[in-house]
Amino acid sequence: MKGGGSSRSGRAVVVEHLTFTANAGDSDPRSRAVLFVGQLPNLRKLAWSQVKGKLEPRVTQEVWQTALRILNPNPVDTCSLWLKHAFVAALPAKVSRHNSPSSAQFLTRLICNSLSGKTDQCIVLVCEYADVFALACALARAFPLFTRRTGLDKREDKLTVTVQFILVGENTEPLCESTLACLSNAAEGIRLAARIVDMPCCEMNTDDFLVGFKENLHALFCLAENAVGAKATRPDDIHRLYSGKTVEINNTDAEGRLVLADGVYYACKDLKADIILDIATLTGAQGIVAGKYHAGLLTNNEEWERACVKAGQNSGDLLYPMVYCPELHFSEYTSAVADMKNFVSDRANAASSCAGLFIQAHIGFDWPGVWVHIDMASPVHSGARATGYGVALLLALFGRATDNALLKFISPVGVNFATEADDAMENCLKKRRHMNFA
Repeated sequence: MKGGGSSRSGRAVVVEHLTFTANAGDSDPRSRAVLFVGQLPNLRKLAWSQVKGKLEPRVTQEVWQTALRILNPNPVDTCSLWLKHAFVAALPAKVSRHNSPSSAQFLTRLICNSLSGKTDQCIVLVCEYADVFALACALARAFPLFTRRTGLDKREDKLTVTVQFILVGENTEPLCESTLACLSNAAEGIRLAARIVDMPCCEMNTDDFLVGFKENLHALFCLAENAVGAKATRPDDIHRLYSGKTVEINNTDAEGRLVLADGVYYACKDLKADIILDIATLTGAQGIVAGKYHAGLLTNNEEWERACVKAGQNSGDLLYPMVYCPELHFSEYTSAVADMKNFVSDRANAASSCAGLFIQAHIGFDWPGVWVHIDMASPVHSGARATGYGVALLLALFGRATDNALLKFISPVGVNFATEADDAMENCLKKRRHMNFA
């Protein structure tokens, strides 16, 4: 089988338990299907003793070695070792500089097409330590929690998927408990985020979103519904937003940015945030700017721009920077009767960048804090299903502000979580210590 991309195809599997473990143990493929997957150079580093416990007696060493010889990923390739119960699959070994080195974008479809879903499954991912997080997150997308879209029988037995990593390269130690817990939490968050998008609004619910973050963190949900009603916004209406700025409505389908503008201003004014990140499915033009695998990125801080791109590559939730130039583009919102319009006058002039600038305008282009805008309109879905995009990205981006070793390892350097207030307090304490010492 050859294919690429992150879209799902094949029959979805109802998975009740997705478990990450340091050692998945031995088993007969007849009772537990098995898939070995990794970049071909990494697969070829495996000794037969590392794989035979999950393949014997159905697969011999000769069959295994023959499969590795004939695999020819372009960009991926899969070889059946025994019926539909044992497979080995190769991911691309080389990717471009704007892709994740892990080749995580190819893993989701590959898993969906390889395993039948008739028995419990064991997936063995063979990779370097740096690729563990991205591959675990991509794997989670192959097993959606919301299954009514697939037409599966509700009475069908729910299966268990056990995931084991075999590390190659410099660090070959089995994953520790804290790392496995991190992967489980990330996978649960991705599957939950996808479920909330996939399910009808009348069924949406969730208990919690955030765990393990040491800094002062606020999550604001800026929700809009452009339904028709007696109080619905009409073209030519003028709204005064929470920032005090007035907005002339020239497009009633550009409603999300109105509530996002209120959200970021609330974060700035009421919560006194030093770092504001808004992430939304904002513009259809985003896919034209960056394609369907990369979200669009807009920020007032060059260091954070680089950090976000790196976090995207390390997590598999890819990002690509959009043009940030408010002095040239914000004039698209010029209004004769208000501070701004809510939609650009020229759709062909960096429309996705302009949408982000509309939001930033309400905290001010001279605001000294860090503002990051992520437009995930395209990568948030794959066909008719949600991907859970954003969970892995945020975990990687802010990983340095956690106690988790894996998240710290994949979190990019160059981002500073210290606030001006923290710096001022630290300077004050230093002066006091000096005074006490004197």
